[in-house]
Amino acid sequence: MKARVGTLPHMILLLLLFLSPGSITSCDYARMRDQESVRTYEKEMPRADARTVPVNSGFLALRAADPKKLVNPYPVNAASVNEGKLAYRYFCIQCHGQRADGMGTVGQSFSPLPADLGSERVQGLSDGELYARIRLGYKRHPELYTTISERDTWYVIQYTRSLAGKK
Repeated sequence: MKARVGTLPHMILLLLLFLSPGSITSCDYARMRDQESVRTYEKEMPRADARTVPVNSGFLALRAADPKKLVNPYPVNAASVNEGKLAYRYFCIQCHGQRADGMGTVGQSFSPLPADLGSERVQGLSDGELYARIRLGYKRHPELYTTISERDTWYVIQYTRSLAGKK
């Protein structure tokens, strides 16, 4: 009696071929799973040295902080307000305008308009709240954490304070 394809002995043989690892494709799956290139993202990264990477400051620390408790570390004087005015002209004037009234060239296309920085609403915020809003963004205000330095942000706030009551 001649065996035909599809009979029990042929099916057993085919099943054994497919179940044996690497028999057809010459692939050793167990060894492949242990390759570093396959398991790259499963490795735990080494701890960062606290002397080189900010672990108690930076973006995440600012997001976790209470903005009302942030204090401007720079003394207010004519030089720092002038530095703030220069930084304002570089980073803020496009939206908030020449008079800081929200009527900048770019800001006029927004609805609602950018904040009038001399207004009671803005002046009523603490320095820390202004700092957090500038650095982290607020509503339509973009996040400027990587755009403007910490020092310049505090100086812009000092310049903003100098606008109170000048409207």
